[in-house]
Formats: sequence, structure tokens, C-alpha cells
Amino acid sequence: MFGGGFFGGGGFPGGFGESMGGMPGRPPKSNDTKYYDILGVSKDASDSEIKKAHRKLALKHHPDKNQGATSEKFKEINQAYEVLKDEEKRKIYDQYGEDAIKEGMGSGGGGGGGMGDIFDILSGGGRRQQPRERRGENVVHRLKVSLEEMYSGAVRKLSLSRNIKCDTCGGKGTKSGKRYQCEVCHGSGVQVMMRPLGPGMMQQIQQPCSNCNQTGSSVPSYDMCNGCHGKGLLPEKKIFEVHIEKGHKHNAKVVLRGEAGYSEPGILPGDVIFVLEQKPHKTFKRIQADLVIEKDISLTEALCGTSFYVQHLDGRVLEVLTHQGEVIKPDSWKCINEEGMPVHGRPYEKGNLYIRFSVKFPESLSSEEVQHLRQVLPAPPQPQAPMSEDEPEQVHMRPINDMEDELKQRRQYTRNTSNEAYDSDSEEEGGGRGGQRVQCAQQ
Repeated sequence: MFGGGFFGGGGFPGGFGESMGGMPGRPPKSNDTKYYDILGVSKDASDSEIKKAHRKLALKHHPDKNQGATSEKFKEINQAYEVLKDEEKRKIYDQYGEDAIKEGMGSGGGGGGGMGDIFDILSGGGRRQQPRERRGENVVHRLKVSLEEMYSGAVRKLSLSRNIKCDTCGGKGTKSGKRYQCEVCHGSGVQVMMRPLGPGMMQQIQQPCSNCNQTGSSVPSYDMCNGCHGKGLLPEKKIFEVHIEKGHKHNAKVVLRGEAGYSEPGILPGDVIFVLEQKPHKTFKRIQADLVIEKDISLTEALCGTSFYVQHLDGRVLEVLTHQGEVIKPDSWKCINEEGMPVHGRPYEKGNLYIRFSVKFPESLSSEEVQHLRQVLPAPPQPQAPMSEDEPEQVHMRPINDMEDELKQRRQYTRNTSNEAYDSDSEEEGGGRGGQRVQCAQQ
């Protein structure tokens, strides 16, 4: 028996309490390997080997999953794993055996219950997630990037300000390393104020503590660090390198983990996130991994062929030719394979380059040019008038420079004519109703 069933004199690790008779007692050393034998691993097995063996045996001997499996065997496996998975309990077991564990030695160790691990395994979840450490807010910075940089890749350097731990005090803010509780908010970081609303009525108000700035601690002047003046943090300017990879898209994020600096000494720093913002390009339009350019050509080029040059985003010059005798129609498209943007993550794979042609027609032609074109081009079909007793009436077309403006005028015209027709109908209906009332009165 151990004194009080506790590991360590007075609850402190490293010693043992006194026995019942007041004589100092110490548990005997043990070479117990029962738990290792249950899991089928050696005494020097690693944590991952123990976890792997436990998982395999738990699935094999679970009474609800396998016929013939017993709950006793299942409990043995679980008990062995619960001890060997915990570093403190395993150390005690290796030195003093199973009896020391049953007497309560190492009962304060963490690590979670084995039954919970069994349920997690059977449900496919593995180990339960541990509580996350507190982290500061992320710093988000939008970075304008040219299409050339997204095509070839680039490295941009930016200087940002952040807070780092004070080297003098290690972020404690004190010379002694102690943490002092704020006397105003008592460590909560919040002040509670009472405000009178009227006779016998009070309102309780919470506001950030003005003494400690919501940190919950206040450093006395005699123990204040001279380097950071009790704040535990110092400002710093750091130059960050932002690596723009080939094929990065608009709104892609480049994340620098843990580089945002400290908001408070006890909170882990957040991330610096650069959001890439693609700038417009004068020649190319980007659609995912493809590029599009608009090309204006004359009627002569559309009929007789054309050649032109395109300077690509990496500086190369592409010569674009049409085949002899090929006619380019207005608003037609052509494609050049694998001359688009690199695919992010697969930079040697590229999209396509699409060219949209717009044919510019001449404003007018001279009579000599018309005669010459009639000789070169195929004769147009002769129009046939529909059968009618009357002679065809010749009309003339007017040019429209802006169709959107034309449609706007027509909509306004329709509204005006509709209002006039409504007013006319209202007057006629009103007169009719008045006449009807007079007629009824006479009857």
C-alpha cells in the first residue's frame, strides 16, 4: 500500500507518502510486461506502434462487431492501451507494474480515456480533436499583380509592421518573469460599472479594462521590463517575400503561417495572407487557363489574307498567318493551341490562345471601285418582287451609329404614345359616363 494512494510525498512527483504505520514506504520495482503482451508489442515499442496495435485488436475483439469476442478481452485491451498511451502512466508501469497503476499512481496524467478512443475508432473518426490553442487574427493584404507575373512567376517583396516578443523578458513584460493580476478587473480584462437610471434603478455595464487594456495583467513599475516597458511585445518591420507561382489565378491566396506577429503575449500569432489581385491587361483577356485577344482587320485582309504579330506575356513574339484563299468572316474565332496561361501546379501544361476577328468595312466606295469589285466578286442574286398589282415602292435606309441609343429612343417613344392614348381613352369614357347619368335622370 502507498501512503494515501498518491504518487509523491504530499502529492509531489518524485517521492512517496508515508505508510499506515508512519514508516516511509516505497513500492517494489517490477518487470511486469502484461500490458505489452496484451497488445502484442515489445517494451520499447513507439507510441505509433502501440496505437496501431490497439486499433487492430480493438476492431478484432469488439463484442458488438465480431461473434465470439468477449467483453473481458475487450476491456483488457482497452485498459492496456489507456496506460501505455500516457507517457507518465507508462513510465510508472515500467518501473512498478500494474499494482502501482491500480493504486492510483499517475492518475493525474492526461491523455483521455481509452473507451473514448474505442468509440472514435469504431465510428471512423480516429482520435478526438484536442482543444485548439488561441491564435491571433490573420493579417490580409491585397496585392495587385500583373498578368505577366502570373504567366512567368515572380517574387515580390513587401514590408509589413508586426509585434514580436521582447528578447529581454521573453514576452513576460517583467524582470522576474512573474505575471501580475490586474487589480482593477481581477484578471478578467473587463470592468463592471454601475450606472443609475432613476430612483432605485441601476444598470450594469461592462467595458474593456482601461488599466490593463483587456490583458488581465498589470505590471508594477519596480518589476517592469526596461526593454518593452511591461508590454512584453516590441514593434518590428519585416520584409516578406511573396512567391507568385506560374498560373496563379485572380483572388488566389499566398499564406505565410504564423507571420502576423503577436497581438498578445500569450496568444499564438496569426497568418499573413496575401490575396492576389490580377490587373487588367491592354492586349489579353484571361478566362481560367485560356487567353483571348481582339483583332481588328480590314475588309481586304478578311478577303485576301492577313499576317500580324502578337507579343506574348513572356516576351516571345508570335507571327500569326492565315492560309491563302481563306476568308475571315466578321465576328469569327481562331485558336492557337497551348499558347494560353500555364495551369497552376502543372506549369508545363498550358491553355489555348483564342483570337476574335472584327472586320472593318469601308465607309463608302467610289463608282470605279464598285465596278471593279463587280468584276472580281461573284454577281449578286437579282431580287424578285412578290406578286402584286401595285408597283413596288422604293424606300431608303438610314445609318444607325449606336443601336443601344436607338433602342432607348424607341422605348421612350413607346411610353409617350401609350400615355397619349390613355389620356384620350379616359376623356371619351368620362364623357360617356356623364351622358349616361343625364339620360337616367331624365327617365
